[in-house]
Amino acid sequence: MLTALKAAWADFSCIFERDPAARNFLEVVFCYPGLQALLFHRFSHLLYTWRVPLLPRLMSHATRFMTGVDIHPGAKVGKGVFIDHGMGVVIGETAVIGDGCLIYQGVTLGGTGKQSGKRHPTLAENVVVGAGAKVLGNITVGGNTRIGAGSVVLRDCPADCTVVGVPGRIVHRSGVKVDPLDHARLPDSEAAVIRILLRRIEALEKLVPGADPAAAGGAAPAGP
Repeated sequence: MLTALKAAWADFSCIFERDPAARNFLEVVFCYPGLQALLFHRFSHLLYTWRVPLLPRLMSHATRFMTGVDIHPGAKVGKGVFIDHGMGVVIGETAVIGDGCLIYQGVTLGGTGKQSGKRHPTLAENVVVGAGAKVLGNITVGGNTRIGAGSVVLRDCPADCTVVGVPGRIVHRSGVKVDPLDHARLPDSEAAVIRILLRRIEALEKLVPGADPAAAGGAAPAGP
């Protein structure tokens, strides 16, 4: 119980650090559905670990109705987790969320298939999951990794990297400290590949004798 209370206080405190819109104590307690969902979850998870029948699921169901956040009571959530806005967030039974994670609205930490046992993702510490992203299956996302909005992640991700796209592609950023709220700095991997291809084409055109880059893609010359 003491551990749950410490985690709840960490959840409350981190909001002031991460959300400039947080003004005061009462506003955060009554107007932040992500915090409310986590507070109810910590109690329902405690009952779940004590094998109390039915009640944990009823609490989870009621919390979803009130906050729009669906967290299975079996999910393990670390301390200092911030669910921003919260609406549409779904966290499955065997999901594990590390300390200091930041989760935006519309995120799904879901399973694939109907197998029993561990079937939901594990997020290490300080992972940021952008709005609408889907992390599916029994995979592990390394610490300090950022998942771009709308991405679909189906494979393990190493630490200190950025994942974008459908399906998610990994862009390594090891050793570079990135502000978790600076979404404008997410890399555009497709644009980077296109630039590389264009530079390669230009280099090949210079190697072909008599090649006219301006005429590339034009009609073939007429016969004699």
